[in-house]
Amino acid sequence: MTDTPAHADVAPPAGQSDVAPPAGQRDVAPPAGQSDVAPPAGKRPEGPGGPLRGVTVLDLSTVGPAARCTRLLADYGATVVKVGAVPGRGPEPIRPPFYAYSGSRFLLRTAIDLRDPEGRSAFLALVAKADVVVESFRPGVVARLGVGFADLTGVNPRIILCSTTGYGQDGPRSLWAGHDINYLAVGGYLATTEPGADGGPPVPGATIADAAGGGMQAAMAIMAALIGRGADGPGVHLDVSIADGVLWLTSLAVDEHLATGAPVGPGHNVVTGRYACYDTYKAADGGWLAVGAIEPKFFANLCRLLECEQWLDHQLDDEAQDKIRADFRAAFAARDRDDWVARLSGADTCVTPVLSVAELAEDEQYAARHAIVDAVADVGGQPGSPAPARFRQVGPVMAGMVPPEGPVVARDPLRTDTDELLAGAGLSAEHIAALRTKGVVA
Repeated sequence: MTDTPAHADVAPPAGQSDVAPPAGQRDVAPPAGQSDVAPPAGKRPEGPGGPLRGVTVLDLSTVGPAARCTRLLADYGATVVKVGAVPGRGPEPIRPPFYAYSGSRFLLRTAIDLRDPEGRSAFLALVAKADVVVESFRPGVVARLGVGFADLTGVNPRIILCSTTGYGQDGPRSLWAGHDINYLAVGGYLATTEPGADGGPPVPGATIADAAGGGMQAAMAIMAALIGRGADGPGVHLDVSIADGVLWLTSLAVDEHLATGAPVGPGHNVVTGRYACYDTYKAADGGWLAVGAIEPKFFANLCRLLECEQWLDHQLDDEAQDKIRADFRAAFAARDRDDWVARLSGADTCVTPVLSVAELAEDEQYAARHAIVDAVADVGGQPGSPAPARFRQVGPVMAGMVPPEGPVVARDPLRTDTDELLAGAGLSAEHIAALRTKGVVA
């Protein structure tokens, strides 16, 4: 999945976003600190601490897996600079909703016209002092823009270029357009998932390919490349294929087929719905419970508490599965969901409630781990702004990330840090002003 090419008139993008921006909606940009009060205009956002503090990343993407990647890098402490298009010059970029990608907390922004030679030179000045460039154009586009790997290493031999595309830089599908569902389809994920009512593969409820197959893969590859580069090593061009990432996510099933020839698919084994001990069941109040009692001791505990002891010795008996499911359904239907959760979840049965998004936002486990944080928008609640003055978002939840000490701040998306960034790259105030006057930067 890639972005609309915001910097050049190039071939149509290979994919778009894992968020659908409402018509006319503009995004709210980076958090600027930890205060409950929005920062003054022009104040540079203060990022968190973390293992990537001191690493500078230039991000040419707007949405999709690359944006997921840099979201992770920023939450691990990297300085991430979103490099967008200059308004009114070239195609209008996608602007995700204010809440997308965690409200772009801790990010910096600049707008540079890469099609203009002076804009390209300004960008390369930033590259000279950066560690990583992330892009998600179709294969070949950055080279045509004059910011390909050879151009980048010409000014910074240590630069790491991470290219995220749907199918990679080469191969017969490399120029195909695509979205999350397409990569899940060709990577085997949809074919191993229980079919819907019409017998076809279901539409997943989360953008797994974007987030894990692409974004997390790219972030891991970048962090590995940073370690491999060391203090004085050369840079590298990372070719991140989202479809390859999905292939890896499905590799338990794929490897079984490759090794044994087994026709893996829905209902093939315990984790794809073959047995009643790994399924979902409806409660009396219409709520649902997820059961993952794979180990015999957990299955035995479940049978006893459901008063279905007759199935204790038939957990993996294929002939008995329909009957076990029928008895389990009848048992679960006798009580409300939360009643069953109280009875089963702490009793080593591997039973959990199926929580809605609204429910998980108030869930005690996530609250205990401070997974949901507060955010304030400096333009929130003002006329023309879609953002409320205060809202909540998923915080930096991955291991090793530093949680914020207070509310994060989402700045006006039209505010950039261009002057400060270009000055830090060695451009004079007069040069920057001239670039602004020409409309090359904003």
